[in-house]
Formats: sequence, structure tokens, C-alpha cells
Amino acid sequence: MRTVIQGGTIVNEGKAFVGDVVIEDDKIVEASRSGGVGGRFFDATGCYVLPGIIDDHVHFREPGLTAKADMESESRAAAAGGVTSYFDMPNTVPQTTTIEALDEKYRLAAEKSHVNYAFFFGATNDNTALFEKLDPHRVPGIKLFMGSSTGNMLVDRDESLERIFREAPLPIMTHCEDTAIINRNMAAFKERFGEDPDVRLHPLIRSEEACYASTAKALELAVKHSARLHVAHISTKEELELIPADCLHTITAEATVGHLLFSVVDYERLGARIKVNPAIKSVIDQEALRQGLMDGRISVVATDHAPHLIEQKQGGCARAASGMPMIQFSLVAMLELVDEGVLTIERLVELMAHNPARIFGVHERGFLRPGYKADITIVRPRSPWTVSQDLIESKCKWSPMEGHTFNWRVEKTFCNGHLVYDRLQGRNGTVSSDYIGQPIKFRV
Repeated sequence: MRTVIQGGTIVNEGKAFVGDVVIEDDKIVEASRSGGVGGRFFDATGCYVLPGIIDDHVHFREPGLTAKADMESESRAAAAGGVTSYFDMPNTVPQTTTIEALDEKYRLAAEKSHVNYAFFFGATNDNTALFEKLDPHRVPGIKLFMGSSTGNMLVDRDESLERIFREAPLPIMTHCEDTAIINRNMAAFKERFGEDPDVRLHPLIRSEEACYASTAKALELAVKHSARLHVAHISTKEELELIPADCLHTITAEATVGHLLFSVVDYERLGARIKVNPAIKSVIDQEALRQGLMDGRISVVATDHAPHLIEQKQGGCARAASGMPMIQFSLVAMLELVDEGVLTIERLVELMAHNPARIFGVHERGFLRPGYKADITIVRPRSPWTVSQDLIESKCKWSPMEGHTFNWRVEKTFCNGHLVYDRLQGRNGTVSSDYIGQPIKFRV
């Protein structure tokens, strides 16, 4: 089947121009100024045509935590948000720390996921012997929790960390927070404020010091062992100063949409809805992260999409769960930062499509190139709409963006040439319920 996306502004590899994208079956044939002929036409006049967004950091909660979310519901949210590929994290139940658990996730996704999928393998204190059994064409990387977070996957033995950085055959994505510092801070704040300190104290408990100490250690180990390191959800100015600029092949950093949108001032308005690990921090940190988007120190923007039931988000630093659902609104939120002059739309595409593909070696995705898979997102500017609960696709049915009016809309999402989301179908747009995405291939 031949499809032509006609007359939109194509944004790809640092350029933006009006043209057509021609698709045959699941591949791009052409993305150029010349007119496409024949086949099924989609008029993209007034819209921007982007490579499908790749989110390298999500928690879709399946298996084991499916009251909060599952692969079907969260991949539907991804499609509605213009995300065509995701990499899921290993802190599920059971944890993805065995080959059998990894295989089971791929089996589930092949039945349920509406967009393309891949799964990180989780490191533990004692499972490095399994690294050599991982298929590098199937697995994006190894996730290492160098600080306590959801799922109790903390790796805290020096000898284990040395072994992981020495033996990892794939990129290592780290969650960097120093657990000893956090525990010391929590004990002090509980003594002063009771067993559940106010959520506004979260960035003082999961502090800048805790993040910096852990990130510095990860970089030291990566340099020592020549390991490929990707630091997840950088949250502080001090950490960012450790990261080399535009170094896509050795040490790279990810910022999340939440850390770019929010700062400590937003706890007053949103409370535990924006409680995440590592904590959302100061305005100075937020501004540094935003500057890092353009100066090359931030290489990837992702979501750390982490749904919880709303009742689990009640309370303060000790009781409220950490994490928030963002995948449906990540692209339109970043496009608002384009409107504010924080970054260009060309750089947005680098951060959310090109660089995730480059860093993890994604095969034939992340660019609008002939021969590449037809993962394409069409967005329309100057088209205001307000987030309401009935528009939320995530199973948890809440978002910190409720009540916010966006000025960009996702019009259509194509995954492997298949129209998986169409805003013009149904009152709230429609996700194709019968389409299943493909497993992502790496380093082929």
C-alpha cells in the first residue's frame, strides 16, 4: 500500500522544509520537496511532520502491577502522544533480571502493544553472568539502579558496580541517587516533621548532594572501564556540569519532561502529583536543564512515564508514591518550550527521535529516511485544547497536566506505515485497537 503525507513542514536531520513523505507498506520511500504521486493521501498542510518519537524511559507496569497500567493502555497513550517506540524499565513483578522474565515481556508486548517496543535488562548485585546471554540486537541496554527507587533493585556493593561497568556488553542506563545520603536526610526530616514530611521537602531529602555523589561515581566507573553510560533523568545543575557536550558515543544524559516543566514552586499547586525520583528541584536546576537542551549536554528527552493510582499519590515524602504519567503529553509539552524559545523544533527532533536512535543503535527508526520504518508523527500548531480526564488514555486516569491548555495537537501517528492514532476520528481521537507494533531491532 502506498501512502503520501502531503504538504507538511518536514523536520528531519536539522532541516525544516515543506514537502511530502511517501510510504510503501511499512517503509519510507521518500521524504523530499518533490510531490508524491499515487496512493492514499493525507493532507498535512499547516502541520509539522516529524520522525516518530522514541521514549527511552518508561514504566508500563506489566507484568505484576497492572492495576496501575499495562502495555495495552500505556501504548495507547503513547500513540495518542505521537510516541511510536518505547523502551520499558525492568522494575516490574517479577523484575526483568532473568532471561525468562525478559522473554515473557516480549511475549506480552507481541500481543498487546500498539506501538514498537523494547525492554531493558535489569542489573542486580549478582546477575552479571547473564549479560553474555543477552541478544544485542534485541535489548537496548542494562538498567542500573545506583540508588533506591521503585522495585527494590538497588545495586549498592562496590564490587558489583565494578563488575557491571567492566562486563556490560550494552549501554548502561543509570538511576543515580546516593541511598545513604537519602536515608540520612529522611531520618533527620522525620525527626523534625513527623513520619510523613510534607512533599515540599522531597527535593531536600532526595537532595542535590545525593544526585551529584551518585552521578560522579557512575562517571568515574564508566571512564575507568570504558563503559558506555547513559545517565537517566538528570535533575541538577551540578550533575549537568559533569556531562561532556555532544559526546554521543561514550557518556550521555537524559532529561525528563517533568524536570523541564516543573520546579519546586509547583509543589504548592500540584503537591505529590509531581513527586518523582529523583525529585523535581530548584528553578536554578530547571533553567540549567533547559539550557542543556541546546548546548549538547542533554542528549535525550524522555518521560520516565510511571503511572500510579491516584490514591497512591496521597501523602508526603514517605507515603506518596513517586512517579507520574506523561507519555501522552510529552511531545506537545516540549513543543510549548519551542514556542517559548527554549529550544528549536529541529533540536526537539534530535532529542526525542534522532539521538535515542543513535545512542542505543536503533535499526532503521528515528529518522525520515528512505528505507527506514515509517514511524511518523504529524503535529499542528496554534490549535488550543485543554487536558481533561476523559482525554487521558493511561489506565490510571490522571495527569499533572489536567486543566492545562496546550497550543499544539498531535494530529496523526503512523507506526510502521499504519495509522495508529487519528485525531479526526471520534470526539477525542482514536487509537487503532487492532494494530500491534513491532519489536525494535538494535545494532544490526
